[in-house]
Amino acid sequence: MKRVTSILFDLDGTLTDPKPGITRSIRFALESLGKPAPDVHELNWCIGPPLKESFERLLQSQNEELLQKALGHYRDRFAKTGMFENTVYDGIPAALKRLSSLGFHLYVATSKPSVFASAILEHFHLSQFFRHIYGSELNGHLSNKAELVSHILQTENLDPESTIIVGDRKHDIVAGKMNGTYTAGVSYGYGTKKELADACPDVCFDTPEEIASFFAEHLAPNEQLHPIAQTTGDGT
Repeated sequence: MKRVTSILFDLDGTLTDPKPGITRSIRFALESLGKPAPDVHELNWCIGPPLKESFERLLQSQNEELLQKALGHYRDRFAKTGMFENTVYDGIPAALKRLSSLGFHLYVATSKPSVFASAILEHFHLSQFFRHIYGSELNGHLSNKAELVSHILQTENLDPESTIIVGDRKHDIVAGKMNGTYTAGVSYGYGTKKELADACPDVCFDTPEEIASFFAEHLAPNEQLHPIAQTTGDGT
């Protein structure tokens, strides 16, 4: 098994806690359409998956015109206010700094449009740690995480067997497995522990500090990736 040299980080629920901005912008979009808007605490499941899929479920519709209107209203608020209603998880800057100093190549892999992802990471002074920030396009291209990971591997000429994706939702784990990379779940984000356990990541971390420590201690050259105990509870 080859040494892991490249790490793909999800953004929402992995590097930052975006709940206020995302949920408020979703409510704004629904209210602008004259539709019922769930309480923000009922919208945790919307954090991570492609936004269009979430609106399909919220609106119980696949009408393209309606979905595009919802996305437009969401982005109007998100671009002005929502993207900065966000906080960096404690320990993330130090973890990224440590991983960079160890020589790992770091990338962002998010279903969020790259124009927003880049602005967020720049605002919170995290962009300095990444070789490149990869996200979707506003027209929805590359919003599927598996397609995005494939795009990153091809664009950066990365060996899947030397790459790991780190994320809080099953979409991240499934995307990695589909592309032949290693996978790591984080339990402090918005995927439930059961969701992560069912996705069967190679490793699972409870804190950002654990991420950096694991790579520093267990991924010396020619050393195999040893899975650590996975959580199987029902909480987030």
